[in-house]
Amino acid sequence: MALLLGIDNGLTVTKAVIFEEDGTPIAVARRRVPQSFPEPRHVERDMAGLWTATAEAIREAIEKSGRPAGDIKAVAATAHGDGLYLLDSEKRPLGAGILSLDSRAGAIVEAWGKDGVAQRALALTGQTAHASAPSALLAHIRQHEPERYRAIGHVITCKDWLRFCLTGVVGTDLTEASTSFTNVRTQAFDKAALEVFGLGDLWPALPPVARPDEIIGTVTRDAAAATGLIEGTPVAAGLHDVTASALGIGGHAPGLLAVVAGTYSINELVTEEPMVDPRWFCRNGIRTGWWNSMAISPASTANYDWFLDNFCRDLTERAAREGADIHALLRPELDRAMEKPSDIVFHPFLFGSPFGSGASAGFFGVHGWHERGDLLKAVLEGIVFNHKVHIDDLLSRVPVERMRISGGGARSPVLAQMFADATGLVVDVSSADEAAAWGAALVAGAAVGLYASPEAGAAATTRILRSYRPDGVRSAQLAGRYDVYRRLADGMAPHWQAIEDLAKRSREADG
Repeated sequence: MALLLGIDNGLTVTKAVIFEEDGTPIAVARRRVPQSFPEPRHVERDMAGLWTATAEAIREAIEKSGRPAGDIKAVAATAHGDGLYLLDSEKRPLGAGILSLDSRAGAIVEAWGKDGVAQRALALTGQTAHASAPSALLAHIRQHEPERYRAIGHVITCKDWLRFCLTGVVGTDLTEASTSFTNVRTQAFDKAALEVFGLGDLWPALPPVARPDEIIGTVTRDAAAATGLIEGTPVAAGLHDVTASALGIGGHAPGLLAVVAGTYSINELVTEEPMVDPRWFCRNGIRTGWWNSMAISPASTANYDWFLDNFCRDLTERAAREGADIHALLRPELDRAMEKPSDIVFHPFLFGSPFGSGASAGFFGVHGWHERGDLLKAVLEGIVFNHKVHIDDLLSRVPVERMRISGGGARSPVLAQMFADATGLVVDVSSADEAAAWGAALVAGAAVGLYASPEAGAAATTRILRSYRPDGVRSAQLAGRYDVYRRLADGMAPHWQAIEDLAKRSREADG
């Protein structure tokens, strides 16, 4: 049976997964990629280090598979969307890669909302900019790093950097192209979109655009030496990780709601006409004539990871000593909390929110009798409520009755049931393991003729494993708590700004 390699690069881990063509993963290798925080709101990583880590993961996956590298018929990558990876005119990295958790350009985005830029961008591109959008980051670099700005030769994203390292070919794909500078109606780059943001001089730096399932090059001799792949192995264009995750669980098609509960809260619907609305990004689907309405914010299960890192070190150390599962060790505490009435509200805005870049995370209603499990339960509810903000927005235009979920929410029965109870939708968990990497593998397989199309490959290889139906009693309870969650967010709006101003004055005093 033919093999496919899907590369999935997230915000902290880069992953290589080798699949059989029926979707069965036979080898997975991971490498952590360190983040750097050179200044407040700056979240970056070294581009050369990212490639080295990815190449090591590919080599390990091939070794673990027990199969010859020649059995891999095609490769494609997916990676965190948005952010910014720059090359100079010689195709060398121009500074560190900027991650989609970066918020340095928040003030620029807020100014665009006041001076009409956001409204013009929405009309032309189908979306307004957010703090980690390429448009906002490029505007920030132009303003604060003019020499770096003048040296820009190629504007690409994380996944495009990895495929360049594999093939030596600079380019992007249809889904990734639409993060800032495509015309929402033509689905192609439009110089007018750059000019809306005052970036018209970067028109020559935008890369060629291919279909996600189009072969754009082959593995070079250097890449083969670094990874263990066979020189000449076909490489497909790949796709944005949001789209890859939806495709991997069979949820990237008209009429389906796909939810990714990962670092970001990602909630998406595919339509056959552009559905422009300020509450979401209307971006390109995996084929022309499909639009992907994406309502997102960086406020999902990264909050759970933060909780583990900061409040569960005792269990983390025990898990490491005993080879145990940290989630299983926490389960008794969470189960006790689930049996009690909920009386803590958590805003999961550690890295961003739907309520503006100034919003911050917070617990409300905490008392001395609460335990760690009570706080964890509130964190999970907050994650689900943040998704519900976006899901309710999307369903106000296109009603659906079911969602497919991937990410941490798919692996946690507690969280999946909470999604069903909070949204009133049936939540389906598919058989796809490593959903984003499988989405990348699907476009690679379609590119070499293993599937008629990526979505046909997904339909043929995924099935529903579990479904969670809403419980009427719990749905009513969560509806009341969600109302409090929203009212607290509205009430905190002026105070978040005051907190931000206080932090700014403190930094100035120290510096």
